[in-house]
Amino acid sequence: MRYGMIAGNGQFPFLAVEGARKAGVPLYVVAIREETDKRIEEVADKVCWVGIGQLNKMIAFFKKEGVTKVMMCGQVKHTQIFSDALPDLRMLRMLFRLKHRNTNALIGAVADELAKDGIELIDSTFFLKEHLANEGVMTNRRPDVTEQENIEYGLKIASEIARLDLGQTIVIRAKACVAIEAMEGTDETIRRAGRLARGKLTVVKVSKPSQDMRFDVPVVGVPTIKTMIEAGATCLCITAGKTLMFDKTHMIQLANENKISIVAVPPID
Repeated sequence: MRYGMIAGNGQFPFLAVEGARKAGVPLYVVAIREETDKRIEEVADKVCWVGIGQLNKMIAFFKKEGVTKVMMCGQVKHTQIFSDALPDLRMLRMLFRLKHRNTNALIGAVADELAKDGIELIDSTFFLKEHLANEGVMTNRRPDVTEQENIEYGLKIASEIARLDLGQTIVIRAKACVAIEAMEGTDETIRRAGRLARGKLTVVKVSKPSQDMRFDVPVVGVPTIKTMIEAGATCLCITAGKTLMFDKTHMIQLANENKISIVAVPPID
């Protein structure tokens, strides 16, 4: 059995390669020219570069290498849908069949196309279980009363926008919603909240109800904490068991140094 990966941006693809190597498994990687860090060539066993819309080339590579199970690791920005990238005929046909072009619809359609050629899209955390958030408070400081109230309010709102596939992150201040994530991503959402209502902000990032672990798994890391510091946010709430924490030790250390509280709560399904 051979494993492949569709690599987006950020650290996720590199950690997946590292996890696979620890398991003694080579990874055959399709790298997205508009997104993937070029250093992926230095760590992956074999890499094929494709444009954002070259679905047929991607599938042909996996078939040639005998890959039967594939993970999607790393973000491909939603805005790429509206870029000048030219999709191939297979991608055009897929897009034409879609009623909506949100994350679930797009990636679900790609999964269907892979399946047509005998390739299964699997859990993106397959080699990364150790990086999933454990339930409870992970920092020296627990959320205070105000932050806990923000979390309780924020979870209701965040789970609803996640259910609608609009985003995973909201930022709360004094039990009022300051910013909701759309296509800009978590960090930009936090920065926008900081510009609107600086100080004592609570960031709530949740998995979707019945989160499909094959794609769009919530991810946080050191950059998340750095952005929170920049915006004046003091508390981060994430979903236990369904959120990847990259460079967890450094992330928690940085949070402790800046008196930021991090807590993981059970999934809301």
